[in-house]
Amino acid sequence: MSDLTHLDARGHARMVDVGAKAQTRRVAVARGLIRMSAPALAAIRDGTVPKGDVLATARIAGIMAAKKTGDLIPLCHPLALDAVTIDFELTGHGVECTATASLTARTGVEMEAMTAVSVALLTIYDMAKAVDKGMIIEAVRLIAKRGGKSGDWTCPE
Repeated sequence: MSDLTHLDARGHARMVDVGAKAQTRRVAVARGLIRMSAPALAAIRDGTVPKGDVLATARIAGIMAAKKTGDLIPLCHPLALDAVTIDFELTGHGVECTATASLTARTGVEMEAMTAVSVALLTIYDMAKAVDKGMIIEAVRLIAKRGGKSGDWTCPE
């Protein structure tokens, strides 16, 4: 079990000690999609959702979530992020969200980017559910990461 970084020699969960690792520049990009009805998508695009500006609120929620990832995911380190960006693209089926998180640290920011996307998409659902309760959040995944011991990685889409 010692090959698993989040388990100690007895198989108990532990937070990985990153104290001896070098600080490096790290960036992670995550993406996800919320599929919805045409009327819900039109309401978001046209700014007529009863709760207000859906994408502005979702952007702030995603940034806030990235900053709180260490509080939400039990074995994640709390990180002082340098930057988090949230971008949205309206597609024919819904809204695609892309989050980029970056910092200089001893551990990566993949979980922060994926948490940002997840919460941004959940916020879209919350704000637009009066128009469409059947929205589907899907395909939340890491797209790319740079830096750290394992180096760069890009999703083989």
